[in-house]
Amino acid sequence: MAAADPENAHGAPYLWSDTGIGYNETQVHAALGEAAPVDSLALIFDPAVAAKLAPCGISLLDTPQEVFPAMLAYLGLDPKSQDLGDLDQAYALEKIRPYIRKFHSSQYINDLANGDLCVALGYSGDVVQARNRAREAGDEVTIGFRVPKQGAQMAVDMLGIPADAPHPENALRFIDYLLRPAVIADITNAVAYPNPNLPATVLVKPEIRDDPAVYPPEDVRRRFYVDLPAPPDYERARTRAWTRLKSGH
Repeated sequence: MAAADPENAHGAPYLWSDTGIGYNETQVHAALGEAAPVDSLALIFDPAVAAKLAPCGISLLDTPQEVFPAMLAYLGLDPKSQDLGDLDQAYALEKIRPYIRKFHSSQYINDLANGDLCVALGYSGDVVQARNRAREAGDEVTIGFRVPKQGAQMAVDMLGIPADAPHPENALRFIDYLLRPAVIADITNAVAYPNPNLPATVLVKPEIRDDPAVYPPEDVRRRFYVDLPAPPDYERARTRAWTRLKSGH
């Protein structure tokens, strides 16, 4: 986190996640067969594959900071690149634009759980929530989550205090409370997002702690990357490209 918050001076890590592929196992295999590339970003970014999945629905997160780095990784480029030429190459996303049903950063949870989408580029915890909702509802919907072999972006939710907060000492006490191992473990149990508090890990329910979709093993974590703060000219270009992509023009 020191890359975004030098010397970790302003924030405390709360929960974390990675961005990967959530998919309806039955629908995907019905469309693509048993050889469906569920461990690859090709499941979304290969136009030939996306065309076959379009009838059952593909969703992308509504954020260029997630989708463009994923496309760079798929193309074999550095997902952390802030080179405008690399961004131009990532705009090859326009080839799958006709097959994208939704750009949304939360609706895919319900849509996956209800069988209204077959593939979503989404956050690990959200996809696990969709999987659990489908199980609890007794629906014949089986949701899987995979970290793409090309890598996945890791994100950390932070706790911070506004500079003009009227009671900063109380805010610090509240942060201390949230980060108590027993408290943060219960939060993880409720939302299926892992937390970075190591003493809390043993207090997380075993079915969550031992679920590789929630707590990925070390060999999977080696494939993670982070989207570093970008200079203004690159961020403007990425935002413009995203607006153009979503509008289809």
